[in-house]
Amino acid sequence: MIKRLRPPELKVHLENSSVQPLLLDVREVWEFERCSIAGSRLIPMGQIPQQIEVLNPEQEIIVICHHGVRSMHVAAFLERAGFAQVVNLDGGIDAWAREIDLTMALY
Repeated sequence: MIKRLRPPELKVHLENSSVQPLLLDVREVWEFERCSIAGSRLIPMGQIPQQIEVLNPEQEIIVICHHGVRSMHVAAFLERAGFAQVVNLDGGIDAWAREIDLTMALY
């Protein structure tokens, strides 16, 4: 089962982690340009299979999308591919903007 974190849990996790996870944003370029979590890396969902080799299967990966659906699909794909530490941001960037960063653009 894929681990899921709500935005407040992710915020605490990021503040307390000695090794920063990869924040993998799987939205489209226009979405990422509109708003993103600082330090996120953009690889749109459709490009994940072709770019999987650039990801470290040993690194913790937090997968992010708009509401948490696309990211859950990508997280499941990565888990099946042997990635051991995959986490889905439950509620996505929308929930992050509403619960953590109230200055972030909504769409």
